[in-house]
Amino acid sequence: MSAPIGFIGLGMMGLPMSRNLVQAGHALLACDPSEAARAALAEGAPAGRVQFAATPAAVAAGADIIVLMLPDSPIVAKVMEGEAGVLSALRPGQLIIDMSSSLPGETRRLAPLVAARGASYIDAPVSGGVTKARAGTLAIMVGGEDASYAKAEPALRGMGEALIRTGAVGSAHAMKALNNFIYAAGQLAVAEALIMGRKLDLDLGILANVLNASSGRNITTETKVKSMIGGTYELGFSLGLMRKDLETAGAIAAETGVDAASLATCRQRWSEAMAALGPRVDTTEIHRFLERRG
Repeated sequence: MSAPIGFIGLGMMGLPMSRNLVQAGHALLACDPSEAARAALAEGAPAGRVQFAATPAAVAAGADIIVLMLPDSPIVAKVMEGEAGVLSALRPGQLIIDMSSSLPGETRRLAPLVAARGASYIDAPVSGGVTKARAGTLAIMVGGEDASYAKAEPALRGMGEALIRTGAVGSAHAMKALNNFIYAAGQLAVAEALIMGRKLDLDLGILANVLNASSGRNITTETKVKSMIGGTYELGFSLGLMRKDLETAGAIAAETGVDAASLATCRQRWSEAMAALGPRVDTTEIHRFLERRG
């Protein structure tokens, strides 16, 4: 069996992604502080296929390819640069694949630190939520050099279906944030349209059909609108993660000097919703929040 893939972060997305790597035949050396997450990964895995490391440094010591699937840039920085962090044990020839939703500027800062140790760093954030993470059909954006991409590709194909090269390191994290800004704007618009439609006594099911047959069609109308109409708000992508991605987009607006008024509105509405509902609910609950406001 080939050398294990290091995998740091067994959260809502990381756990199914790491399971798919195991199912694809890869050995894993995983690291996560949650005992329950570790047990869930080990359950049903072939004997010897999954091992665990106590620290990120121990992952770096035992794996040539290291995947990071972490909540945000501050945690990525801690895992990389903190005590017993990845950088402390990094060797020439190793590859870091940052699949977290990180700040592009932080990605560009970390990449040369990794390169100084003879290793390489690429960003490979994902789109598709928990459903596609479980199915192994995520869209994965990849920023980095050709040689690094070639080394990463077999692992990435174990987790995703569409691999999209985006350019230099940091470009994938930027594109992920901009994509999710547009997703958030579309979902906010759908929620507001449903509330206005209800106040007009429109048949919301027919309104959804109109949207999907017309120019208002988007990913929310295709996959989320029935949940919003029915009030089930099925879990797929958390409100807290959406807000984090919007803050990343806000950092891009500040860096580029763009007066992104619609982004500012989205950031305000999603921040208000998270303050009221908490970070763990599904993004579709923006509809419930707005409906309560009237």
